Amino acid sequence: MENLDCSAVLADVWLLLDNECDQDVRARLTAHLQTCQQCFEHYGIEKQLKALINRKCGGDQAPAGLRERLTVQIRQSVTITETQIDGPDRT
Repeated sequence: MENLDCSAVLADVWLLLDNECDQDVRARLTAHLQTCQQCFEHYGIEKQLKALINRKCGGDQAPAGLRERLTVQIRQSVTITETQIDGPDRT
């Protein structure tokens, strides 16, 4: 069994909670949580926090115009740089 550093496990707890990690990472994190009481307790707190946030905010919808305003702001803040690639001289 791989001996993971607790700080690495705690940094990845939300990946596990959000199902954003592959099966190998999930297996390693789960194995560590089963053997490390401190990390398991932290995982439990984060799991409860996620459930609370979901209960309190899960049904909220952003105002209709918010997406449009964000899209415009993102487009204004993104700088597009055009690069010209010179090809062989065809004179």
